[in-house]
Amino acid sequence: MVERTRHVPVLLDRVLALLAPALADRDAVFVDCTLGLGGHSEAVLRAHPRVRLIALDRDPQAIELSRQRLAPYADRVTFVRTTYDRIADAVDGPVDGILMDLGVSSLQLDAEERGFAYSRDSPLDMRMSAGTGMTAADVLNEYPVDDLTRILRDYGEERFARKIASAVVREREREPFTNSGRLVELLYSVVPAATRRTGGHPAKRTFQALRIEVNGELESLRQALPAALSVLAVGGRIVVESYQSLEDRMVKRAFAPLAVSRTPQDLPVELPGHGPELKLVTRGAEVADEQEIEENPRAAPVRLRAAERIREAT
Repeated sequence: MVERTRHVPVLLDRVLALLAPALADRDAVFVDCTLGLGGHSEAVLRAHPRVRLIALDRDPQAIELSRQRLAPYADRVTFVRTTYDRIADAVDGPVDGILMDLGVSSLQLDAEERGFAYSRDSPLDMRMSAGTGMTAADVLNEYPVDDLTRILRDYGEERFARKIASAVVREREREPFTNSGRLVELLYSVVPAATRRTGGHPAKRTFQALRIEVNGELESLRQALPAALSVLAVGGRIVVESYQSLEDRMVKRAFAPLAVSRTPQDLPVELPGHGPELKLVTRGAEVADEQEIEENPRAAPVRLRAAERIREAT
């Protein structure tokens, strides 16, 4: 039995409401690009009995647990172990709904051996595909100081990137990093106390940066957004939940140019094939309200954007 008490899908009601016009009362195809523990997908399948789900995740453990959770709908579900930038390879035609719930999943956060959470001392792993590729420890122990600085600055938006990177290089010469506890201790010593009082946990930005680097998250998202839009049918909707500003800016930049006309402004009529391809169905980025954050603290940083395809892609 899948443990559901710890997995509360973020903005579930809002996601369902945004997807409903594209999925309700029809034989529709919905792609969950970031399956995780399957909470959003389960709700979609329950709400729309004619929807077929294509469920993507790079983590085999997530697929196995979700397979159990979604067993009552097994005849309407296809599981694909892949990254979401491969969405075009995972579907066999246009789709009606797409969800991307970005960042690290509840499954990964709650598994101590995966090393995503800085609140517990655990191995510095952070791989979403367990057992594949480099770990966070590899990054800390092998990257030159300039590369570490760039990662912390660009992916973590860390003000003290150079200072932290230099401290890591000094410390790893004494002993390689293996566990998160030692890294957190170093960050407490490097990040000034005044910043800690106002900027949240001193490890938050460093752990984010390491996770993004280990999993190639931003590059995957950069490729995934146009790939997803390319398979979205006219009338179909895409919903993206981001959890940090770098992701949200990428989503905004992917949607915005397609939501405006390419007809020169001085022409009185719309040129054929030059009209908007997308309609933005959220006003900017939506956030969770206080009640949801109280019930589900992981919703605090979410930024949600959604769009509907209104014209064939050119």
